[in-house]
Amino acid sequence: MEKIVSLAKRRGFIFPGSEIYGGLAGTWDYGPMGVELKNNIKQVWWKKFVQNRDDVVGIDAAIIMNPRVWEASGHVQTFTDPLVECKTCHERFRADHKDAMVEHEQWHIKKKESAVWSEARQFNLLFRTFVGAVEDSASQTYLRPETAQAMFVNFKNVLDTARPKLPFGIAQIGKAFRNEITPGNFIFRSREFEQMEIEYFVRSGEWEQHFDYWLGEMRSWIAMLGIEKKDIHELKVPKDELAHYSKRTVDFEYEFPFGKKELYGLACRGDFDLKNHTKASGTELVYTDDTGEKTVPYVIEPTWGVDRTVLAVLLANYREDVNEKGLRVFLKLPAILAPYKVAVFPLVGNKEHITEKARGVYESLKSHMSVAWDARGNIGKRYYSQDEIGTPFCVTVDYQTLEDDTVTVRDRDSAAQERIALSELRSYIQDKLSI
Repeated sequence: MEKIVSLAKRRGFIFPGSEIYGGLAGTWDYGPMGVELKNNIKQVWWKKFVQNRDDVVGIDAAIIMNPRVWEASGHVQTFTDPLVECKTCHERFRADHKDAMVEHEQWHIKKKESAVWSEARQFNLLFRTFVGAVEDSASQTYLRPETAQAMFVNFKNVLDTARPKLPFGIAQIGKAFRNEITPGNFIFRSREFEQMEIEYFVRSGEWEQHFDYWLGEMRSWIAMLGIEKKDIHELKVPKDELAHYSKRTVDFEYEFPFGKKELYGLACRGDFDLKNHTKASGTELVYTDDTGEKTVPYVIEPTWGVDRTVLAVLLANYREDVNEKGLRVFLKLPAILAPYKVAVFPLVGNKEHITEKARGVYESLKSHMSVAWDARGNIGKRYYSQDEIGTPFCVTVDYQTLEDDTVTVRDRDSAAQERIALSELRSYIQDKLSI
């Protein structure tokens, strides 16, 4: 984790939030490389699960919703974690995070004192805010703790406008907020995060076959990220641990350096949400088929955390290669996710003819793929810099280019170099990257 956190800061992937003011616990900012990686993940997900399908449509709902939404969903009453406080130093912990509590006790022992714990109490994770100029109970609402409820609330609107046929899904990518007691492990658990979610509506008698189908879809997504199958564990949540609305839940756990933790989740929520919002709002949320028969569908909910995906991708694709020149660090990112697909260098930055030629190569590629330009320092350092941000190919324009219109193309993973004619360069890279 220390290596990933260091690389993320050094290469512009992820910075501590509000860093110049000492930071704010549980918040992180995505830098120039991080926002490209994050956007690529979201774009690939949207293309795979929305644009390439006929049975899923997307929405983008407001973060602040009518507070009655969260009353109807049960979040106001039950969206809680058990909280304990160390009476010795007044630091707070989740009571079910035993490892963190033990570590805290050891810290006190080293100081020759004891950690004295308070009784556990339930702490609501909703972020409260106010709408309008007056801060009172009438204007109180919440930052959404999940994106799912917006899709249930918009169920009728989607039916009336898109007119989908069962089974169908509503997808959304968006921010969610949880007032976590103990955020930590870098971007794994934070107070502000992003979700990619689908609510897939099915007939009640067919939910099991659709659940199994979405298991397969989630497995194929994980493989696309460069995450090895051996690092993923599928946990079938026992019946006595299921959420009260769940018919079945499978957690996809990843082998993080800090332990095996949830990466994604797949649940059958039954008809709990649509029935609850129908009752609370007075608006009938039902599906009517061509015969006029009405039904309240069951919903299969696959959920992907964007930030956890970024972390898992960085960890899964981090590589160290020791050679005669020393240690080389590189990110073996799938090309579809890499912030830059190719980098273009002039061999030397102070030779006008070489720089001008390299600029021409850069411009010719830029309209077809994301391309980096770098003329700083020596060529070796430029290669290593691109390795660390996961750029699959580096193209170097040198003195020979001026003579025969060929360039050196270096492969990120093998560090092997090949001479390619400029007339073939674009097709060569696109074939290699399958873009």
